[in-house]
Amino acid sequence: MAASAKTLALGNCSLDGEWTVVGRRRGKQRRHVPRIKMPEVREAWTPADASIDTERVSKLLQKLEICMNRMETSQFYQCFVEQIENSETFNCFRQVLGSESEMQVVVYGIGSIDSYETPRLQLSLLMLMKRKFSWMGGIEVFDPILSGTESRVLQALGCSVLSVNEQGRRCALKPTLFYMPHCEAELYDNLLHANQEAATLKNVVLFGNSFETYEEYASAIRNSSIVHSAGHILALKKSTCECKIQIVSDDSFKAFHDSSWHFFHQCA
Repeated sequence: MAASAKTLALGNCSLDGEWTVVGRRRGKQRRHVPRIKMPEVREAWTPADASIDTERVSKLLQKLEICMNRMETSQFYQCFVEQIENSETFNCFRQVLGSESEMQVVVYGIGSIDSYETPRLQLSLLMLMKRKFSWMGGIEVFDPILSGTESRVLQALGCSVLSVNEQGRRCALKPTLFYMPHCEAELYDNLLHANQEAATLKNVVLFGNSFETYEEYASAIRNSSIVHSAGHILALKKSTCECKIQIVSDDSFKAFHDSSWHFFHQCA
């Protein structure tokens, strides 16, 4: 199911979700990540700027509504929905859901929706998915850079803003969609580490950077720091069912390029 990915550097991404280009792949090597118990790290969090500007809240909601309306009529969104609804991809979602009627949604690393267009596009896509698909449950959001004003906007959209920094280490005790477009490799790796046992890994659906591209980059530059920061990503690549999304417009490229759906069970 996985499509070939462009070879991009997947180190730290900027606040507005940029990646950088690197060289071509040269070869593969097998990697093993031992299963070790991960210490629980949960940090209480409040916005550095906890003030709430009601005028900014109103303006930001208007911006997001315009962004959602524009995206809803875009060719990118139509292709995105069609991919989810096709039998092959939807079967993967259905297997994760099992007997459950809803899949909870956790959003990590969305970025500043007030300061940048890319996070607004990424949030708009999620909100449209929530409207479209009845199986999408409640949405929880966390990014340490969120302001009090941005948190209020997210709440107005029906999302819950977490008061604890989980550092991506949410254990998926039930079907969970982790919406993490263009996050840092360490955050994906923390998530997979927390869910390395089959009982929870099968409950994970991850929307984020292509694992195939991580593998290509690690093979091309073997001494890169990404080999160390993406150990669980690389170890699970062969057992990951990846569905790469199609980019059909320049407007969507910056926000979603080299993004994929990842499932961690056998998709028939």
